[in-house]
Amino acid sequence: MVTKTITVTEAAYEALKAKKEGSESFSRMILRITNKKPLDYFFGILSGKEGEEFEKTIYDLRKQRNKGHKERLSHIAKELSDEM
Repeated sequence: MVTKTITVTEAAYEALKAKKEGSESFSRMILRITNKKPLDYFFGILSGKEGEEFEKTIYDLRKQRNKGHKERLSHIAKELSDEM
């Protein structure tokens, strides 16, 4: 995990520290109060079958997208060769 060091005033540090819940890390607390969810928050949100269906949908959409890209590139290449 990439980390960044930030500088805050003592007052800002104390304000952030007051927002922490229990042994929560500052990173988790900042994500919580800014409504950003860490990736592991979503672990287990879908059942096995739902996850498989979602994965298949993503695969199918990527396949369609890649086919469209290939067709557009082929069309561009043909137009370029016709211009020469």
